[in-house]
Amino acid sequence: MLKPSHFLIACCCLLLSACSQNTEPKLTLHVFECGNIEVKDISIFSPGVDEGKTKFLTNSCYLIQHEKGTMIWDTGLPDALEGKGGEAFGGKLLLTVTNPLSKQLGEINVNPQQVDFIGISHFHGDHTGNANLFENASLFIQQAEYDAAFGEDPTKFGFNPPSYAQLDKSKIKVLDGDHDVFGDGSVVIKAAPGHTPGHQVLFLNLDETGPVVLSGDLYHFTKNREHKRVPSFNFDKEQTLAAMDVIEQFVDAEGAQFWIQHDKEQNQTIKHSPEFYQ
Repeated sequence: MLKPSHFLIACCCLLLSACSQNTEPKLTLHVFECGNIEVKDISIFSPGVDEGKTKFLTNSCYLIQHEKGTMIWDTGLPDALEGKGGEAFGGKLLLTVTNPLSKQLGEINVNPQQVDFIGISHFHGDHTGNANLFENASLFIQQAEYDAAFGEDPTKFGFNPPSYAQLDKSKIKVLDGDHDVFGDGSVVIKAAPGHTPGHQVLFLNLDETGPVVLSGDLYHFTKNREHKRVPSFNFDKEQTLAAMDVIEQFVDAEGAQFWIQHDKEQNQTIKHSPEFYQ
C-alpha cells in the first residue's frame, strides 16, 4: 500500500508526464494568397524609377491561432472578383482573385463568423476586401485610421466603406500605438503610420519559426525596401520614412524575418495554407 507521500509523488509524476506529452503549439500562423495585382506602371510605387514597367504583386492574408483566440490579419481583395477581375488607380492596377479567402478558410475548418479578432494593416480596398466575412470579430485599429475610415469622407483616403460596413462597431478596439493582442508578447500590433494615417504592422513570435514581422504596406516589394522608396500615393512621406526607421530598428533588435505582404517573389518562398508555421 502506498504511503500518502508516495501517492502524491506518483500523482505529480503523472501530471508532469501528461504536460510533457502535450505538444499542441500555443501559436500557429496560416498564410493565404488573397488575390493578384498586375501593376501597369510600377513607378507609382517608386516615383521616378522604372517608369512604364509592369510588375506583378501578390496579396496576402494571415490567420493567427492562439490558445486565447483567433485573429485574421488583412483580408485581401474581395472574393467577388473571382472569375471577373477589376481595375484600380485609373486602370494602372489590374486585380484578380483565383482562390477565394472563404474557400481557403473552409479547407482548414475555420468559420469566419467564429474568428475573435480582425487586424487590418490599413483600410485600402485590397486589405479590406473580405472584412465583412468577419462581422463578429473585434477590430483593432489605430485612432488616426479609425477617424479616416469611419469619418465624413473615407474615400479621400482611398478607402471603400462598403467593404467593411458589416463590422460590428460596438466591438471596435481603437488603439493609440502598439498593442499586445494576447498579453504575452507573442502577437503585437505596431503602429507604423504614413502609408495611411493609421497604418500598422504585425509582430509574431512563433516557437519554432521565431520572430516574424508582417509588413502591411510599409513596403510593397523588396527593391523599395532596399532603397526606402515611398509610393506617390502615400498619405504622408515623412511619417512613412520615420515608420520605416522605427520598424527596421525593431526588426534588427528582434532578429525577425520581415515578410513583405505584396512581394510576389518573396511570397513564393513562404509556405501557404493548409500548411502552417508554429
